Amino acid sequence: MYRGERAAGGSKGEVGSVDRKRINEALDKQLERSSPSTSRAINGKDKSSQSLQMGKHPPDHYRDSCSASLPKPNASGDESETDSEESDVSGSDGDDTSWISWFCNLRGNEFFCEVDDDYIQDDFNLCGLSSQVPYYDYALDLILDVESSHGDMFTEEQNELVESAAEMLYGLIHSRYILTGKGIAAMLDKYKNYDFGRCPRVYCCGQPCLPVGQSDIPRSSTVKIYCPRCEDIFYPRSKYQGNTDGAYFGTTFPNLFLMTYQHLKPQKASQSYVPRVFGFKIHKP
Repeated sequence: MYRGERAAGGSKGEVGSVDRKRINEALDKQLERSSPSTSRAINGKDKSSQSLQMGKHPPDHYRDSCSASLPKPNASGDESETDSEESDVSGSDGDDTSWISWFCNLRGNEFFCEVDDDYIQDDFNLCGLSSQVPYYDYALDLILDVESSHGDMFTEEQNELVESAAEMLYGLIHSRYILTGKGIAAMLDKYKNYDFGRCPRVYCCGQPCLPVGQSDIPRSSTVKIYCPRCEDIFYPRSKYQGNTDGAYFGTTFPNLFLMTYQHLKPQKASQSYVPRVFGFKIHKP
């Protein structure tokens, strides 16, 4: 390729020869740093041929990507080994936590339980969700930690849309999962740990609550907490939890939960607040 350009007598051939010379000099310096005994035996044209045999890119490639290739010889072998060790450590840390565990541990997602992978991998359980969630296939791969090359094809904005779609898809799957035997059992543990909060009503005496949605349609309302004692719903105390979509828990869950564990259903509060003025009950006019 270089021969054709230089035969034409154009300026590109002169620039290419200069770039090639600079690159060869940089490679020679790298060889001297890494293996001095070997670099001393290399002279003139043998140096460039030796550098090519050691896995370097051919000159044609260097001419087109000179600026990208020149910084590489400055890196030492110790730095490359350190970088590889750091990448291994970071990769191992990321592999220890699945996407589902990461999502459920986010601030504001304390109401969510971890859905079993077997449940998500069953297509029957996901029936109808592909029409509700954009980027469905990519979102499902993200939830299941399936390696995909879509990150290389998509723009940064599209990757953000895939992440949002994954959150939406997981929420809709979650609303179905907590109505199954395993799902209700998982929510029972969170109920016993007061993860859903307590009723703010004084006469309910700190009754533990359950999450509930006012609609099964996404983006209709945010999640609320349901008190089994006074049978009323309230806003969660945390503003982060209050931003969660109520459809991710649905309108059925707390009632089915109490039907499944009937021994957990408390008696209704017998007391109620009576408005008084100077100790006298206020009568309606």
